Amino acid sequence: MNIIQTHPVNNLGYNFIDEKYIPKNKNEYYLRNIQNRSGIQYNSLSADQLEVLIRNNNTSDNWNNILVSEKFDASLVKNCNFFGLVRIGYMQSYYKEFHNLRLPVGLYNSTIISTDIGNNVCINNVNYLSHFVIEDDVMIANVNELATTATAKFGNGIIKQGEEEKHRIWLEVCNENGGRSVIPFNGMLAADAYLWSKYRDDEALLEKFKVFTQKKFDKKRGYYGKIGQRTVIKNCGILKDIWIGSDAYLKGANKIKNVTINSDEKRKSQVGEGCELVNGIVGYGCRLFYGVKAVRFVMASHSQLKYGARLINSYLGNNSTISCCEVLNSLIFPSHEQHHNNSFLCASLVMGQSNIAAGATIGSNHNSRSADGEIVAGRGFWPGLCVSLKHNSKFASFSIIAKGDFPSELNIPIPFSLLHNDVSNNKLVLMPAYWFMYNMYALERNAWKYEDRDRRTEKLQKLEFEYLAPDTINEIFDALKILQSLKTNKEGTAMVQGWENSDRQIEIVKVPKAISIFKELVLFYFGNLLIRHIKEHKTKSFTELKKSLTSQINRSVWQNIGGQLMQKKSVDKLKKSIKEGQIDNWDALHQYYQDMGNLYEKDKLQHAYTSYLELKNITGTQFTASSLKNVLKNTLRIKEWMCKNILESRAKDYTNPFRKMVYDNNEEMNQVVGRLEDNSFIQHQFALLQQMKDEVKQIFGKFKLD
Repeated sequence: MNIIQTHPVNNLGYNFIDEKYIPKNKNEYYLRNIQNRSGIQYNSLSADQLEVLIRNNNTSDNWNNILVSEKFDASLVKNCNFFGLVRIGYMQSYYKEFHNLRLPVGLYNSTIISTDIGNNVCINNVNYLSHFVIEDDVMIANVNELATTATAKFGNGIIKQGEEEKHRIWLEVCNENGGRSVIPFNGMLAADAYLWSKYRDDEALLEKFKVFTQKKFDKKRGYYGKIGQRTVIKNCGILKDIWIGSDAYLKGANKIKNVTINSDEKRKSQVGEGCELVNGIVGYGCRLFYGVKAVRFVMASHSQLKYGARLINSYLGNNSTISCCEVLNSLIFPSHEQHHNNSFLCASLVMGQSNIAAGATIGSNHNSRSADGEIVAGRGFWPGLCVSLKHNSKFASFSIIAKGDFPSELNIPIPFSLLHNDVSNNKLVLMPAYWFMYNMYALERNAWKYEDRDRRTEKLQKLEFEYLAPDTINEIFDALKILQSLKTNKEGTAMVQGWENSDRQIEIVKVPKAISIFKELVLFYFGNLLIRHIKEHKTKSFTELKKSLTSQINRSVWQNIGGQLMQKKSVDKLKKSIKEGQIDNWDALHQYYQDMGNLYEKDKLQHAYTSYLELKNITGTQFTASSLKNVLKNTLRIKEWMCKNILESRAKDYTNPFRKMVYDNNEEMNQVVGRLEDNSFIQHQFALLQQMKDEVKQIFGKFKLD
């Protein structure tokens, strides 16, 4: 049966903190007093104020516990029931308006328990408001329950005084069996979640992460909920144990419980109709609308959930959008797109710049008796329509997967590839370097789009958006080693095994062309960075340039740490520093990310230089002015080829008869899809080409390379 306890009504609003958890010489309001930073000087009610309050049908268990500011206007409080210590700022006879919601300043038709209310706040029809610190200019209307408990954690995976470990919230990312669980906390970055979930064999490291998290937050009981300045809340159901920043907007949410919603005047977060959020963190500038369900989750800044999306036991990286579909037990790096009601993502590590198409079922097919499978996808992962993948599977960067049901586990080591399940011939078909052959427009546009849409104002991690970077170049070298070892027929096709958990062979098509393109890409990677380096450092001569270039004996190994690329040696140093105590909290770890980000361009150039030397099989001393001349010419040639492919891959949409058949004439088509020659992205690419030509010409002149 339900155990409904009975207490004296004059105790309502008091004893928020169990007496045994209140420090000596403190009272139950000591944390509340710290939280209230309004600077308001509170006074007891005057006789006139008390008379007006009573006349306006207000009640209190003890009018002596209603404290008000000097400019408090009692006439603006009507039909309210007060319990416990309630402190109210000044009120003026205005109404406030936000998105056509107009509310008079004051407190109306509400039950208010042990709460601090700032200046010029509008509260109307709040059935139950308990234990909050409400800042200035907040508007709240038509809320069923707005309450805080003494053990509120606001979505952070901590435990309070006297609580058992079982009460701690964990996120079971990457694997449904909980073997990669992490503890969520406000401010958690994708890199934090990745390091914590990845290195499960390092118990000392994992314990440090747990200590970092518990140390970041106070174990004391008795913190009040917070509603920041200018936040607007209307027509919501249950809001319990929530911490909301300034300038947020909540409208029509069904339930929000144990959640932090970060928001400020420049990064406003919104939660809309029908949303239900439990045990989570909402980052700055996030938007959640129309029936979203999120449970045990972290949303990094400027991410979105829309149209009934479900996000459960998952971390969603910055600048990502999930609409309609279901995502479970996944760790998703920044810049992820998933828009369709019938797509499903489960038990996966998706390393960013990804797009999950309609009908894609990623990770739902278990191949064992327990939920212990995983999918690992490098950045640029793009499973197409109705793709179905099995655990365990692993994909190199920028893998695109054609429509189909893939019956067995996969391990695809070649980046920039198109994978197709040829059912009629019972074989897998892989086309390496597909993007550069047939869809250069989409590849280049995505790189531009992700950087252009990076709305972060606090860039604690330096995210890599370019498709040619240390991680993909290293994968290209691995691919070259594989492809060059294959025996091809006259059509340039080869057969391999071992990339699928089956007896089927895998057909690799266009092998010689892919090898040629991959070599060109390594050259372009170096040349492009070299031009950028010369421009940024205003290098005046080849001798000066040569002094600025350093190479390594071997190409450095790089890792994708939450969307930020780091050398493996830097990651190893990081883990060592954590375990030895040089890095002893999350802020220090985040500073390390920033420090590595500041070194990234230099380290990236070094990697590019080493890669070039390896490609040409020469040493640094053999890199001469003549070598530089060839690099610059070839870089320009490759850029021209890329721009030509960008234009041609988009132009196909204007010449394909099946694209054109829905239009009666070209003018109708141009009105609907825009004129090809007016495409701003293509124009931008050709402008960059011209800029590169000008920069190369300047280098030739300065360095006397003619």
